[in-house]
Amino acid sequence: MIVVFGSINVDLIASVVRLPEAGETLTGHSFSMSAGGKGANQALAARRAGARVALYGAVGRDAFAEPALALLRNDGVNLENVRSVDAATGVALIHVDARGENAITVIAGANARAEAGQVPNEALGPASIVVMQLETAQDEVAALARRARAHGSRVILNAAPVAVLTLDLFRNIDVLVVNESEAQALADAFHMAPGPKSFVVEFRARFNADAIVSLGSRGLVASSPDGPIDLASPAVRVVDTIGAGDALVGAAAAALDRSASWTRALQEGIAAGALACTRAGAQASLPYQQEISRLADTI
Repeated sequence: MIVVFGSINVDLIASVVRLPEAGETLTGHSFSMSAGGKGANQALAARRAGARVALYGAVGRDAFAEPALALLRNDGVNLENVRSVDAATGVALIHVDARGENAITVIAGANARAEAGQVPNEALGPASIVVMQLETAQDEVAALARRARAHGSRVILNAAPVAVLTLDLFRNIDVLVVNESEAQALADAFHMAPGPKSFVVEFRARFNADAIVSLGSRGLVASSPDGPIDLASPAVRVVDTIGAGDALVGAAAAALDRSASWTRALQEGIAAGALACTRAGAQASLPYQQEISRLADTI
């Protein structure tokens, strides 16, 4: 069972030839609205990768709440403990350029009201994997990490968006997932050696936890008991990169939930991330288990 504590958003997406500079106004060529939020995306990614998933978070009592939850509900994510609160549903404002690269501004809204106490002790234990990100209050993330570890759950933290984190939080996780810039920011903050490979090795040695650094089209590097693991990303035709990192986290968590090996979980994570790049949008792009497994077999 996978417990996801995290953000639930509506994504407002503008397609542009290039990303705007500071103070610049560009004319876009299309607009769309879709469900998003790193918590919701990772919950759906894990569900589509074959896991049983419960999502804990908050939405507003507004017109964006139902669109934010629709795909999750349709795919069978347990939403019983998603709260409705007196705040606007979270929103992400996204620009996507002609190369598929993106720039995102997130407004937390109701996500700031999500509380670790929503997750009951009964949902925690050795049979549960708890997945979290940093689009909800860090104090709540840290509180749930401590309680989950105390109950024997495996804790996965996607430390995004980048933030100043505490040593206490790192000591209560089992797997850290970051991209290259996030890894560099953490390395600088904790006086660690630069570079993704050095980061995963030192993180494992210092915190007795594994780390994954996603490298976009270059694949990923991860720690292991036998040293760093480098995996190249399969070549795909990129439509946009929105949701790729969330696909990686969700699919890797789903693989670990069914007791796959660490290497296989990394392969399925990178396969899911690559497949998500071949389709537009965050949740709509998330792949299903059969296609993830087929592509992972080639990595």
